[in-house]
Amino acid sequence: MAVHEIKTPRGRVYHGPSGSAILEWNTRFKDVWLDRFKSVQGFVDAEVLDRCEPFTPLKTGMLIMSGTLGTVVGSGTVRYIAPYSRYQYYMVNRKTPSQTGPLRGSFWFERMKQVYGRAILAEAKRRMRKGTP
Repeated sequence: MAVHEIKTPRGRVYHGPSGSAILEWNTRFKDVWLDRFKSVQGFVDAEVLDRCEPFTPLKTGMLIMSGTLGTVVGSGTVRYIAPYSRYQYYMVNRKTPSQTGPLRGSFWFERMKQVYGRAILAEAKRRMRKGTP
């Protein structure tokens, strides 16, 4: 009798001695993958903060630092906590003295995502497959 087996990271299904199907769960699946998800989420959060910096309005640097202070890396949420950050983010196409540099201005996350989004996603996928921290 041919042995048929289906393997996945979560476990395997195979034919038992009596011809019945046996489902065997991988008990380490949750621990291994949860650690991987946490590690990759931390990478994505840190990368978003880093890549947003050249797009974020700059006068004193407090807005950029408020993103670092307001974000728990690995949580999946990047927050800029300066009281004026919402205003700075949504002020549409207005140049002010606080926006020094050609890339800096409103909607910095959306504009960063247009430039670096695919690269961040590709690296996150690679890290998930390889289990690289």
